[in-house]
Amino acid sequence: MASGGYVQAAVLLLAVQLLCLGAADADQDAGTVIPAESRPCVDCHAFEFMQRALQDLKKTAFNLDARTETLVLRAERRALCDCMPTNSLG
Repeated sequence: MASGGYVQAAVLLLAVQLLCLGAADADQDAGTVIPAESRPCVDCHAFEFMQRALQDLKKTAFNLDARTETLVLRAERRALCDCMPTNSLG
């Protein structure tokens, strides 16, 4: 008799799981239908993201350009000072 109780409990548990699974699928299917007017524009969000990324890249490029120019001027000044004798400067 005890094994019959286990079988009945297993069948009952399986039935409950199937019912819950079916209800979850129904909720998921109903949740996926969103009117087009209320959905966010994916292309618009992607465009905004890419626009911000491009602005960041422009800032980075400008900063690198300015830094490179500073380093080049410093190197040129150092080369100029190294090739001139110190007594001709004063």
